[in-house]
Amino acid sequence: MANSARAALVLFAHGARDAQWSAPFRAIQQAVAARRQDLTVELAFLELMQPTLGDCVAQLVRGDHTHITVAPLFLAQGGHLKQDLPRLMKSLSAKYPAAEITVLPPIGEVTELLEAIAEWLVNGVPR
Repeated sequence: MANSARAALVLFAHGARDAQWSAPFRAIQQAVAARRQDLTVELAFLELMQPTLGDCVAQLVRGDHTHITVAPLFLAQGGHLKQDLPRLMKSLSAKYPAAEITVLPPIGEVTELLEAIAEWLVNGVPR
C-alpha cells in the first residue's frame, strides 16, 4: 500500500482557452482534497491550460511523491486517451523510474458515474 504522505492524485483534463471552463474540475479537486487530507490532489491539463501533466508530475516527484495516480476526467476513449495519454505515461515512467505512476479508467468507463448521470437525467425531466 502506498505511503499516503507521499501519494498524489492528478486529475487530468483536456484544457480550454476559457479559464472558466476549468471551474468544475477545480471543484472536484477541492472536494477530493477535503475528503482525503492525506493525499496531494492536483489538476493538470493536456493542452491550452497549465500545468501540463508532465509539469505536474515533475513537481510532485520533486516533492518526494513516489505514488502518483492519474485520473482522466474524460467521458470517452478518443484519440487523447488512446494515443496521447499512453505516450505521455510512457515518457513520464521513463523520466521518473522511481515513481509509481498509474492511471485510473476515464470517468466515462466508471459504471457508478454513468448510473449517477442517468439518474440525474431521469429525474431532471418533468413527468
